[in-house]
Amino acid sequence: MDIGKKLRDARNAAGLTQESAAESLGVSRQSVSNWETGKTYPDIVNVIKMSGLYSVSLDCLLKEEKPVSNDLNYLNYLEESTNTVKSRRRLGKLVLVAAYLVIWAVSVAFFWLAVSGSDAGAYAVLVIWGAIPLTTFVISLLIGANGYWGRKKWWAVPILALMYTLIPFLTFTLANAASTGISAGDIAMHLDDLITLPIGAAVSAVGLAIGTGIEKLRARKKRED
Repeated sequence: MDIGKKLRDARNAAGLTQESAAESLGVSRQSVSNWETGKTYPDIVNVIKMSGLYSVSLDCLLKEEKPVSNDLNYLNYLEESTNTVKSRRRLGKLVLVAAYLVIWAVSVAFFWLAVSGSDAGAYAVLVIWGAIPLTTFVISLLIGANGYWGRKKWWAVPILALMYTLIPFLTFTLANAASTGISAGDIAMHLDDLITLPIGAAVSAVGLAIGTGIEKLRARKKRED
């Protein structure tokens, strides 16, 4: 069985037409037709997309017991390319998460190490209402634009909102508690910092929505080209 036939059978099993598959993949219908007839081969990005779209593994989609010479060369190429693409995406996600955590940790540490009573107002404006919302927006935008974590990317909204809310709690709220001798239990019952929760969620959701829109525009442009 050649690769083109396996692609066609997988698409049919998923109940998709060439047109609907092409739209989901961000390519032209002719491209899908060429792949299925063996005129051309899909690149590794589209192979991975088809694996998810058709709900079949890469091995099931591409590998066979006795591949012909051309298919064997292509499969070797795909295996190497798949590892490269996956490694780059893992690295990209790791860098994104690490960058956010570093900025978040530095923001909290800076409050305790460098902010005095007279600087508290400036810290609130520049960090809590400035740098952190901006960072939340940019991180969410990049997650959406790069399609990181697929549909699970929307979990970034509550996660980033919670991380944003923790900053005023770990700075101003704990500092006030330390100066007045309030217990940890009493702090938990008087959280005025929850206003940042919906704000963080809204900022993250907007960033993700814009990023997702950018990803779709790229796919549409590629399809038109």
